[in-house]
Amino acid sequence: MNSSPKYVYVFGSQRTEGAADMKNLLGGKGANLAEMCRLGITVPSGFTISTEACTAFTERGREAVLQMIQAEVLQGVAFVEAEMGKTFGNASDPLLLSVRSGARASMPGMMDTILNLGLNDEAVEGLAQKSNNDRFAWDSYRRFVQMYGDVVMGLKPLSKEEHDPFEIIIETLKEKRGVKLDTELDAADLKELVQRFKALIRARLGCEFPTDPWEQLWGAVWAVFESWNNERACVYRELNDIPASWGTAVNVQAMVFGNLGNSSATGVAFSRDAGTGEDLFNGEFLVNAQGEDVVAGIRTPQQVSLVGSRRWAELALVSEAERASQYPSLEELMPPIYQQLLQFETLLENHFRDMQDIEFTIQEGKLWMLQTRNGKRTGAAMVRIAMEMLKQGMIDEKTALQRVAPDRLNELLHPIFDPKAIKAATLIARGLPASPGAATGQIVFFADEAETWAKAGKAVILVRQETSPEDLRGMSVAKGILTARGGMTSHAAVVARGMGKCCVSGAGAVHVDLKAHAMTVGDRVYNEGDWISLNGSTGEVLEGKVATKDAELSGDFGALMALADKYKRLEVRANADSPADALVAHNFGAHGIGLCRTEHMFFEGERILAVREMILADNEAGRRKALAKLLPMQRGDFEGLFRVMHDLPVTIRASWPPRCTSRLARSNCGSRSCMNSTR
Repeated sequence: MNSSPKYVYVFGSQRTEGAADMKNLLGGKGANLAEMCRLGITVPSGFTISTEACTAFTERGREAVLQMIQAEVLQGVAFVEAEMGKTFGNASDPLLLSVRSGARASMPGMMDTILNLGLNDEAVEGLAQKSNNDRFAWDSYRRFVQMYGDVVMGLKPLSKEEHDPFEIIIETLKEKRGVKLDTELDAADLKELVQRFKALIRARLGCEFPTDPWEQLWGAVWAVFESWNNERACVYRELNDIPASWGTAVNVQAMVFGNLGNSSATGVAFSRDAGTGEDLFNGEFLVNAQGEDVVAGIRTPQQVSLVGSRRWAELALVSEAERASQYPSLEELMPPIYQQLLQFETLLENHFRDMQDIEFTIQEGKLWMLQTRNGKRTGAAMVRIAMEMLKQGMIDEKTALQRVAPDRLNELLHPIFDPKAIKAATLIARGLPASPGAATGQIVFFADEAETWAKAGKAVILVRQETSPEDLRGMSVAKGILTARGGMTSHAAVVARGMGKCCVSGAGAVHVDLKAHAMTVGDRVYNEGDWISLNGSTGEVLEGKVATKDAELSGDFGALMALADKYKRLEVRANADSPADALVAHNFGAHGIGLCRTEHMFFEGERILAVREMILADNEAGRRKALAKLLPMQRGDFEGLFRVMHDLPVTIRASWPPRCTSRLARSNCGSRSCMNSTR
């Protein structure tokens, strides 16, 4: 019996070694890939390097871990070769791989995916000949060089004002060719991009792009392990209370291709609406694309369902005729694939008994599932999904309570825009309602500046072309997030919903000029520090400050509170000093008032004047005169408090005038005044 530690676990159609309950060892992504294989869902074969290897990497370094896992990784690649019928490193018909990270807790965007690993100058020719599609082969190669150069080799913008250097090269070539979309570049253009990318790497990093597939693979594995302790991962762990000791797994999978033509596509979908909680299958996809295209927002994503597509068109002010011809849903474009995807998402939601966030690729008419996980959601969606799943018999009452994080309930109390104020406001632009809410703040363009401004007590709106994990700190302190690119499944949208932040994404009319610290919409220019407002429920971007009003709570919230009362072991009373405060507390389920600070009854309007008159009176007669003014006010407040609380307890603290601090004041003060009220 072999007692040596195991670090690599394979998954595929013939054999699967992991399962959903192995999340601590395989990470959420790896465990769920294995579980999907066990459910009979079509998943590209692959293997997962465990979180224990990551922990060893952190503690002992690269060389030690290489000795620990090298043999198992070789066996894992051999398993994938056998499953897919291709050989890794074979130039004539290469097996290409994707490499992704995956901790036990979902950490969206903490390390970018690497696709098409294994390509080089010889393999790209073999791929072109095998697929009979030169454009596809060179598109895959330029994507790989761009991803690997960024993620593994670390070629980043030189300053925060600079855009992605690879994207600058792409935009320059598109402008030269007179085209707007990446898909309009031909094979020769893409071949030129590969050469320009390699020249950029050589000039910036002083080294050649690696051509040996095994060198590429090990470089990607080490990059995943190193990503666990990079700044953005540390920030995310800090914000979400994720221990550093957990580590991340590495998921290596056979590539499937959504960029093989018009019968291929890639997308992201949710079994329920992550913003509102509505029980509606929804998502986005792109034809002839690879996974990162959907979240990058370079092209306008199409909606998965017909209902979602028509809702998107209404928000985007797109006619039904234009929608149907230019932006058809997957349901309309590929009906059999849509029905299969619908079956898979239903199976997965019923199996995991929670809302699922799934990624998929369609390769020449065949559907492949790349990921499933419990989806990030807003506080409002959290409540609605829990209560509706309870009604649907999917979960029990205690599970429903445990599905709602207490700190996320604060989101339900955030103010919303006053409809009258919205009508009077000036509309700047429209985007997608990526994360609901109302946010007003001053424009900032960089995450570090958002932090600085927020620390100074300023309300800020973070405005970006699109967000990346490097923006995490700025996103966490901003009141809202606005992006010019990206859809409902973009990085900005997913992270904002997870944080409970208002977000409008894909506002295409907004042009962001990082160097000028300004954004333009048509002929209007908005500079850093200007005030704007975001309506995350409609996707509207409004000029200036927009008035708000108190949020209206749903019936699901009341039902959740009733459940909490049913299973509570501790009663909660509120601090309330006025009938209005008492009513709010009562509506939120408070079991009485734990403290009524009677001195707080006199803070507003003419009341404070009467209190000052009482304190500063020269004699008893003067104090009694002032008290006569206060008595009906206080009596009315107590009547209101008791009426609201009915038979619930109310604890009242008597009020005392401020302690006299000078000898002269003490000599004139006389006796202390005490306004006691008992029930």
